[in-house]
Amino acid sequence: MRIFKTPFIITLFSVLILSGCTQIKKITQKKSSPKTEKVSESKIRLFARASKIQTDTIIKDTFSLIEPSIDSLSEVNQLFDTLAFAQSFKNPFGKNNSIEEDITLLNGSAVVHQLDSLAKLNFYDRHHFETDTAILNVYRFAPGEKPAYSDSVYALRIGILDSQTPIDLEYNEHVKGYIKLYADRASKQTARMLGLAEVYFPLFEEVLDKYNIPLELKYLAVVESALNPTAGSRAGAKGLWQFMYGTGKLYGLDQNSMVDDRFDPYKATEAAGRHLLDLYAIYGDWNLVLAAYNSGPGNVNRAIKRAGGLKNYWAIWPYLPRETRGYVPAFIAVNYVFNYAAEHNIYPVDPGILYHQIDSVSVRDVLSFDQIAEYMNIPIEQIEFLNPAYKVGIIPSLNEKNYVLRLPRKYMSYFIEHEDSLYAFKSEKGMEHQYLMSKIKEAKQRTVHIVRKGENLGSIAHKYNTSVARLQSWNGLRNSQIFPGQKLIVYSPGISAPLSKSSVQSSAETKSYHQVQQGENLGAIAKKYGVTIENLRKWNNMNDSLIHPGQKLQLKPNKEEENSSVQKTETKTAETKTGFHTVKNGDTLWDIAKKYKTSVDRLKSLNHLGSSSKLKLGQKLKIPLSS
Repeated sequence: MRIFKTPFIITLFSVLILSGCTQIKKITQKKSSPKTEKVSESKIRLFARASKIQTDTIIKDTFSLIEPSIDSLSEVNQLFDTLAFAQSFKNPFGKNNSIEEDITLLNGSAVVHQLDSLAKLNFYDRHHFETDTAILNVYRFAPGEKPAYSDSVYALRIGILDSQTPIDLEYNEHVKGYIKLYADRASKQTARMLGLAEVYFPLFEEVLDKYNIPLELKYLAVVESALNPTAGSRAGAKGLWQFMYGTGKLYGLDQNSMVDDRFDPYKATEAAGRHLLDLYAIYGDWNLVLAAYNSGPGNVNRAIKRAGGLKNYWAIWPYLPRETRGYVPAFIAVNYVFNYAAEHNIYPVDPGILYHQIDSVSVRDVLSFDQIAEYMNIPIEQIEFLNPAYKVGIIPSLNEKNYVLRLPRKYMSYFIEHEDSLYAFKSEKGMEHQYLMSKIKEAKQRTVHIVRKGENLGSIAHKYNTSVARLQSWNGLRNSQIFPGQKLIVYSPGISAPLSKSSVQSSAETKSYHQVQQGENLGAIAKKYGVTIENLRKWNNMNDSLIHPGQKLQLKPNKEEENSSVQKTETKTAETKTGFHTVKNGDTLWDIAKKYKTSVDRLKSLNHLGSSSKLKLGQKLKIPLSS
């Protein structure tokens, strides 16, 4: 590992000349008119001597590589306005020019946890490759080389970043520990985050600018989630901005069984901007805002009180929770590494899509990711990456509320042209319209009943205008025993049971035949269509289970067989022997059914009872004597 003692000013100069000024922000507001003459070697040496830099090799390499463009010269000349800044910089780190980085805060850190989770994130398009390092590697580092710099260089670079923002950026051993993490130990994850920044940073900057918040706070999301849109913490925080459930609700982020807006990059970023603005109204200091964002205002207020009322992050640092003590150092380190990635031989991995290549459309009916993927021939991973807020892959749009779908811009016109057909399309996996509607209605019609002392299933069923059998089915009960405090799921009247995906697929299946494919067997086909092997053999007049590719299998009985089956069932029912039971005080249908070893539904059918029918004392009920 080479040790570079080259201060930041000359590295800025080199980047500007070699990469067309794309990596550097303006350090001052002074305007310079473009000049056509080359920057002289003597001027570079004068600038370098002021910063105590030995630059013979750099100058030789620089002038042999590229001629500075007219556009870049105006930017280059601005660098010489920082001469006074470089001359006045004092090295606070002594002769060794080094301090020991603090890595104690990294053990068990949420920052490290999010970096690890990033490694599992599937990039939008796996077929894209890393950006051209031959262009970005202006320092000619060897592949895999990890440059290290003296503390005075780190401090000077962070000092220049500090001069460009109202946020207090300071270099110390805690910050150094996180610089080593992002630039060295987690350099591969940092390269991925640099790529993801091309997707999310334009959105972040737009919202931050809207609320007049320093743009550098976009790096907060890097610390929070490593720019993983589906990130989650051990404490329950979710999404790019790691909102807790309560805080998300406070800022209007919907959270239910189908949708979690904390995962929506657009809605969560808007909420984060408002939250940061509210915290700044309390503290008036951005570092304290960062601390409060991480640990909550209560912890920050207690730390300020213990520090004697000082409203300064480093003054209250010893009194903050352990995780928060590493939070601002991590933020400063991310700010540094993202601005000086090339100096550490780190280059962005192409995420395959950029912010301006994403478009959105309002969805006016229920739609699943399966439908979109199969109908429009889009990899489902792409849809999931761009729409992380839909937890189960369903967009639950109804008349009263529409949701937004985000897709690559190139697919948007096709979606609009075929929207109606897409809603009607039934995907291969059975996530058709009927199933989607059942899931949404189920979520709306479900109620939780807490059993009270003295209640039984019969009284609860009567209260909700349903049957004991349905209560048992919804709650997986084998008998009628319940206890006070027990929670029972109850659905609205008319709902016999929540539909399962397989049942809807089977009932809604419109195909009458299946053509056998290579490698299929009768068992797999039976499972696919929700039928039995015996039925398939019966419907297709098969003596065994042998099938061959191209063979057509009937998936339903013909009408004659169906009518015959119904007639047999009706005849059997008519032949059932019945008796009578006289209703006594306290009797319920469940008790009576249990006594005569039958079902509640059977009793209702024999006695023409509806869901709202009430038993009367002395009433005579038909009961089956054989079932």
